Amino acid sequence: MTTGSLKSISDKYCPRFGQTAVEMKFITEAQLKEALCCQIEEELSGQGRRLVGAILFGREWMTGDQIEQVMNALLKRMRREEERSPAVPQSAQP
Repeated sequence: MTTGSLKSISDKYCPRFGQTAVEMKFITEAQLKEALCCQIEEELSGQGRRLVGAILFGREWMTGDQIEQVMNALLKRMRREEERSPAVPQSAQP
């Protein structure tokens, strides 16, 4: 995956990734807050923006399997949201 597509995924899912990980009891709210602070600090210091999941994995607070479970839950949630949203007809698009 390219950096641009990772950022796009991050922008869409990161707020929900952390919350979903907490809801699934993989991490605590305190761990999520610390990971988000780390993400902000790294970005402000010019180190770039790491995904919350990468930070949680790097700190050994989540396993790769747990990250995969959260991503699958997010994809299912996204599909349900898309099913509820009416599609825009082709003729209505600019």
